[in-house]
Amino acid sequence: MKRFSSLLGTRKQNKVARFVASVVATLAIAAPVSLTNARSIHSANAIPVKTTSASVQLNQTKPNISQLQISRTQYQAAGIDPFVLIPIVLVGGLVIFVPLFFGGLVVIGEREVGIIVRKFTLSGRGLPAGSLIALNGEAGLQADTLAPGWHWGYWPWQYSVKKEPVVVVPQGEIALIVAADGQPNPPERILGKIVSCDNFQDARKFLAQGGEKGRQMGFLTAGTYRINTALFKVIMAANASAHGMTPEQLRVYSLASDKVGIVTTLDGLPISAGELAGPIIDRHDNFQNGHKFIDGGGRRGLQEQILLSGSWNLNPWFVQVEQVPMTEIPIGYVGVVISFVGKAHQDVSGAAFTHGNLVNQGHKGVWIEPLYPGKHPINSRIMKIELVPTTNIVLNWSGRTERHSYDAKLASLTVRSRDGFAFDLEVAQIIHVGALDAPKVISRVGAMQNLVDHVLEPTIGNYFRNSAQDYTVLDFLTARSERQSEAAEYIKTALRAYDVQAIDTLIGDIQPPASLMQTQTDRKIAEEERKTYEVQQMAQTQRQQLVRETALADIQQEMVKSEQSVHIADLKAQAQIKQATGEAEGTKLRAIAEAEGIRATGNAKAETYRTGVEALGPQGYTAMQLMQIIGDRNVRLIPDVLVGSNGSNNGLVDGLLSMILWNQTAKPGELKPTPLHAQPIVTQTQPTAENGLPPIIVNFPADKQH
Repeated sequence: MKRFSSLLGTRKQNKVARFVASVVATLAIAAPVSLTNARSIHSANAIPVKTTSASVQLNQTKPNISQLQISRTQYQAAGIDPFVLIPIVLVGGLVIFVPLFFGGLVVIGEREVGIIVRKFTLSGRGLPAGSLIALNGEAGLQADTLAPGWHWGYWPWQYSVKKEPVVVVPQGEIALIVAADGQPNPPERILGKIVSCDNFQDARKFLAQGGEKGRQMGFLTAGTYRINTALFKVIMAANASAHGMTPEQLRVYSLASDKVGIVTTLDGLPISAGELAGPIIDRHDNFQNGHKFIDGGGRRGLQEQILLSGSWNLNPWFVQVEQVPMTEIPIGYVGVVISFVGKAHQDVSGAAFTHGNLVNQGHKGVWIEPLYPGKHPINSRIMKIELVPTTNIVLNWSGRTERHSYDAKLASLTVRSRDGFAFDLEVAQIIHVGALDAPKVISRVGAMQNLVDHVLEPTIGNYFRNSAQDYTVLDFLTARSERQSEAAEYIKTALRAYDVQAIDTLIGDIQPPASLMQTQTDRKIAEEERKTYEVQQMAQTQRQQLVRETALADIQQEMVKSEQSVHIADLKAQAQIKQATGEAEGTKLRAIAEAEGIRATGNAKAETYRTGVEALGPQGYTAMQLMQIIGDRNVRLIPDVLVGSNGSNNGLVDGLLSMILWNQTAKPGELKPTPLHAQPIVTQTQPTAENGLPPIIVNFPADKQH
């Protein structure tokens, strides 16, 4: 009320100012008439006329003498008598003052609105208790406003009219409303309900139809409005800081194309017990019409419905929006949706699946249909997306960690063999989860990390610990591929029960005890050395054989020649044998023939000897034969050289010299000593007969065998 009393004091000053302005306007109308008369009177002088308007100040009580003198001088120079203007001013003042004061004329400009204050009533009726705006002519601020134009009957002593500029909401902004009067808000409501009052331009309808005081659910969008500012306080971006708000809150809300708006409403019914967010309400135009949201049973708090990209007129007192990125499912993954809100739970997994529950889209629980690669507008406050790789996943029980980090906590397995040795074993397991099996896996274990920690790690670890006890360390080392095949078959069957495909199981590095490995290493080194010696021995043997073969190759030509020579000699020997055999046979035959001839000759000679003996007698026939032989053979009865001894030692030398001379001087045809002819007989001492003559010695050479 103090504010309105101060406004009334100001209005009084404004009323005086308006009255003075009316007087000036009257003078401006009357001045041309007087000037026209003055021109007609002083037309002969043709003196130019110059008029000025006098300014009147509210606080000035006495005229400025210097100004009056200057004005008078100007009027006299213009040929106008100042006393002529006085009646005109008086008449004009009466014409203006009487309607204003007695007729109650109020003029409202085109972009103004008149706020009426009634000072009193004749009946003395006042405003009801708790009311600020009068609806039935009570004294005080009036609900009705004055539109642009002339309005009569608002006498200054009874009414005070305040001219306010119209409310202009710029493009891209909204204006919030606070009502100073109306019905009180219900305890369960925060904002005043929306009533049909021409966007708060009709205050009477607002109050008459039960409009509630305080912050309003409704708001003004871009445009020009004639608002009764006595009832409604308008908050815009220009004056937001004065009301504890930021200009950004009063601008049209824009949502990026790759974002999702998560909505929290500040008014409505409380969320039902056990629910996380309010249900989806129809026909409220994405929270732009709060009245329909409330009437539809909307709940305050986090909402299941989201806002997508675009520009929205949202009341920041009613809606708060958080922009979050869309849920992106990378290529090679599917997203299993776990919804915490939605329709009642209805399991659709079937009787065969007894390890979890699956529901259709829009229900509370694990959705049976996963989200495939792409960007999805998901309310991440009420839904959880579990990414499941659909490509092969490698898990390492070793110091190595894959990019997915599911195996970050896995270490090499420590197992104990049948012979009591403990050794470390590195294993790599490759698994695959199908896109349609992903919801089953998540429903069963909750997350992929849980699958690794609660299923794969104990299954694979216990298998290798159990199987290692059936073999020695050396069995694992020597029959590693067999152990790997056995493990792959067992783990594949075990994981199939969890809807997981075991692609392969690989045994990595095996680290047996150092002492055992040292023994094996020494043994292996000795064995390798033995093999090395054998190889070296074999190499030497081959080298010897190579040398032998090289030597044989070098003498191969000679060997061939020798072999051919031997073969030729053999053939010659065989030929000689054949020839000798032939000659022997010929000799034999010749000998037989000769023997037969000799025999025949002998028989003939014997017959001849017998006949000769019978004819000549034995001695006569013998002498005849001797002489015939001597003659046939040319036997010399006397030697050519006779060597004798007469007591001198030169007999033998003389004989030899004689033989040489004889041989050299022998004529052709003469008989020479040959192996078939007897050599001349050389005697050292020639015996003498008793008569002193040497005896005749005849040597009969042997007959040739022909």
